Amino acid sequence: MTEPHETRIKRMKMRSMRRGIKEMDLILTAYADRNLSSMDEDGLNTYDALLHENDQDLYQWVTGQASPPERLADMIADIAQTFQK
Repeated sequence: MTEPHETRIKRMKMRSMRRGIKEMDLILTAYADRNLSSMDEDGLNTYDALLHENDQDLYQWVTGQASPPERLADMIADIAQTFQK
């Protein structure tokens, strides 16, 4: 059974809000609120994969302390721009 589009967006927004560390809650919630509804299927798939990553790794990638994996690099750069605003 496939997940309806709106249900998927709601699930990913909730997962963005309920992370392991507060900093990632704030960063990913802001990004999800601004971007998820306008993403295509590939973007949603990438964001969904990103949500399965470890918070400490995500934080280091977004803040530039470590390089993200190539498959997530473009989205991490976009999230970092949201974070800096």
